Amino acid sequence: MNDVFINRTSHYFPNNPVSNDEMEEYLGYINGKPSKSRRIVLRNNAITNRYYALEKGGKITHTNAQLTAEAVKELFKNDPEGIKHIDVLSCGTSSPDQMMPSHGCMVHGWLPELGSIEVVSPAGVCCAGMHALKYAYMTIKGGDAHTAIATGSERFSASLVANQFEDEVHKLEALEENPYISFDKEFLRWMLSDGAAAFLLSDKKNEEGLSLKIEWMEGISYADHMEACMYMGAEKQQDGHLKSWLEFDHEEQNEHSILSIKQDVKLLSPNIVPLGGKILPELFERRGLNPDDITWYLPHMSSNFFKDKIYDEHIKLGHHIPYEKWFVNLSSVGNVGAASVYFMVDELYNSGKLKKGDKIFLLVPESSRFSYMYALLTAV
Repeated sequence: MNDVFINRTSHYFPNNPVSNDEMEEYLGYINGKPSKSRRIVLRNNAITNRYYALEKGGKITHTNAQLTAEAVKELFKNDPEGIKHIDVLSCGTSSPDQMMPSHGCMVHGWLPELGSIEVVSPAGVCCAGMHALKYAYMTIKGGDAHTAIATGSERFSASLVANQFEDEVHKLEALEENPYISFDKEFLRWMLSDGAAAFLLSDKKNEEGLSLKIEWMEGISYADHMEACMYMGAEKQQDGHLKSWLEFDHEEQNEHSILSIKQDVKLLSPNIVPLGGKILPELFERRGLNPDDITWYLPHMSSNFFKDKIYDEHIKLGHHIPYEKWFVNLSSVGNVGAASVYFMVDELYNSGKLKKGDKIFLLVPESSRFSYMYALLTAV
């Protein structure tokens, strides 16, 4: 089996950073009124800047596929010929521009310089980027490829703009109910944003400078006993099951904002952190990983609200990882789902802080139906 190395990282953010006070200038005002929830959500998540593939007023500037292609191009800005020698393109996202063709194929369409190669498109939410990375890692490790590109990206903003909720608000007004969408829908408007990042993987490490050796990657899903928590294109029923958008007529889809992203916040808070730690004692023992050996800890967090909870969970499990080992950039780049762990690795890799031998532990939770991905990298 081959060793696998991340030899380059890149990122691409659309347009200029958007501050907290500017968000509704881009996303719009639902029912023409400022949000009552925005400041509460922002106070908890501690995000101060994010990026939207939008102009003020909501006009779209980039597709998800375009964002991802731009991140891939950034990998080769100093090596234009290198892009012609890639074997696999693996692209993870939870917000593709369309249901078909696949996101990866749409990205490939913006990158004709890649030539005709293998393309794969893992689905999911935050773990989709890690699944894309694992596919790229496995295909090189098994000898089917020498080089691969893995990406994580999101363009959430198109589903967060106010006009996506107009029909639902009008319906609520007609019924003389409170004309505000549910918190499960509004919550995510202040949590999610756009961007893309990419890794170049190879079976050979860099001749000069550092590479990141992928020691191992593992994932686990608890969907066998947990119901959906974050979902899109469906409506959650009282028994916890999801009713597909295909079972609603066109009018019902609009009146219930079926194609909006929703989060069952009551299910999220008590479960996302404990389930993320559940496998760690067994995983650390089996992999021979001592928490003291971890140099950098990169946990993906949707909100700073979870930071102390994650820390306390590690203490409870006997895995103390002090805050000085944590490297997170949620506040400055926002929560970009499948791309977030890529942004952390990219920023750390290019920070000048890494030294040979440093061990980097990645943890990515996904609340959709409670899935998790874990990985260990070594700077070499």
